[in-house]
Amino acid sequence: MQFTEYELTAAVTGASKSVMAGKRLRKRGVDVDAEWDAMDRYQRFKLLDAVGSQVLPVLVALPDVKVAPGTRPSYSNQQVQEIVGGLVGDDLGRLQRLVAVKVRTALVQTALAHIPPRAEPGAVVPAQAP
Repeated sequence: MQFTEYELTAAVTGASKSVMAGKRLRKRGVDVDAEWDAMDRYQRFKLLDAVGSQVLPVLVALPDVKVAPGTRPSYSNQQVQEIVGGLVGDDLGRLQRLVAVKVRTALVQTALAHIPPRAEPGAVVPAQAP
């Protein structure tokens, strides 16, 4: 699938915030965006790099689909799981491979949910503050 740089950035950032939220922030009652803003640039880079290395190869390998303006691209778990299964590798044990495929599939679906809706062709996308 061909995504814009903006869409890929939004997908990886959203998935990274979800990973960060799942770690322990909910237990402490801390807002994810507040914690994200409190991180320094290097900490954010490490998290974005780790999540991006898992998500980006899958997003790029997804098949092209028609996306109507105002909607997001969507894929079934089976479609994503097939691509993830091909990218995971065979060096893991059977159970480890199964868990890796399921976890990475969920992470990619989370990233896809954070992709902003497509704008009309030729429309100018407003710049957002970092």
